[in-house]
Amino acid sequence: MITRSSLNSIIYASLHTSSALRKIVPKSLKGRSKSSQDWLTRQLNDPYVKLARHENYRARSAFKLKEIDDHHKILHPGQVVVECGAAPGAWTQVAVSRVNSLPNVKNKQGLVVGIDLLGIHPLPGAIFLCGKNFTHPETQQEILKILNGRKVNVVLSDMAPNASGTRALDHENIIDLAYSALNFAVQHSALRASFLCKVWDGSRDTKLKSDMERYYGSVKVIKPNASRKDSSEKFLLGKNFQGIGR
Repeated sequence: MITRSSLNSIIYASLHTSSALRKIVPKSLKGRSKSSQDWLTRQLNDPYVKLARHENYRARSAFKLKEIDDHHKILHPGQVVVECGAAPGAWTQVAVSRVNSLPNVKNKQGLVVGIDLLGIHPLPGAIFLCGKNFTHPETQQEILKILNGRKVNVVLSDMAPNASGTRALDHENIIDLAYSALNFAVQHSALRASFLCKVWDGSRDTKLKSDMERYYGSVKVIKPNASRKDSSEKFLLGKNFQGIGR
């Protein structure tokens, strides 16, 4: 039986032992592009990918949200969570567990709604709107219909555009997605709610953070350990929503 301590040992060894000694190389790379080969090699050697398999998470990204929530306490039983860019459902798994949204819960049952352009395999305790563009008004109306008058306690956005290969353009696109999620959060959140969004480094980071500070009591820039060191990915967390009339 694999214990939690042994899993932590796997991560520690993978992170701190010489990569030259431990690196696994895929057996068959014939016909694959250089980028595809690099991705496969990275996946095989990623300790969070291994841990995700052991703990039955759909993706390594679950550990990003777990770490953020462990440190900043944004998810609590009974909350309403709207997750933008939910596929494949790893963040959703974390949210369902922490807000207590599984079926037949008697006390403090939460509600988790996930939206994505892609299909998502069903998950007990979550309602998915698949093949839907969160930025479209009709999709947001569907979300509000599901909420049935309940205010949102946490808006999560892991949305990202398809990479164009042009860093500045990709940054502009992901910031636009973050603003779409922020606008929804500002309009439909309960007081003291939280907002978490993914962004990539670029020129508009400071303006987005400043705009969040108009509505949230505190705003922090976070780079969890599960975010790859060579990635420009980071997260902006707004806590203690103050309302629109601040």
